[in-house]
Amino acid sequence: MKSYRKELFFNLTTRRGLVNITDEVQQAVNESGIKEGMVLVNAMHITASVFINDDESGLHQDFETWLEKLAPEKPYHQYRHNGFEDNADAHIKRTLMGREVVVAITGGKLDFGPWEQIFYFEFDGKRRKRALIKIIGE
Repeated sequence: MKSYRKELFFNLTTRRGLVNITDEVQQAVNESGIKEGMVLVNAMHITASVFINDDESGLHQDFETWLEKLAPEKPYHQYRHNGFEDNADAHIKRTLMGREVVVAITGGKLDFGPWEQIFYFEFDGKRRKRALIKIIGE
């Protein structure tokens, strides 16, 4: 069995943002030479998420609206975590959206269902962050 590791780096200029990373993950699969296996993609920060869903702008806005209702950014004083930081909502949003995804690799390609894409969702941006791609297989 072979393994391959790669990091993706992000530096969003906004506090929150969504990035489709499907092509970057497929590129890593290509670089790995692995034809049959699994790829894990996970956010390496506790205020960001990696998830799979449809690449549709209305849905992306629905996620933002839903998350903001469940864990509103402001007022900051509503959270006990917020002392020297103002990102308690980002920790909660990350928990709701998840840390990682695992996708099968078949014939050297990400083995998705219809419309599936991989996204990095930042909840506390304006600084450098990263996601890990780990591929195992033959």
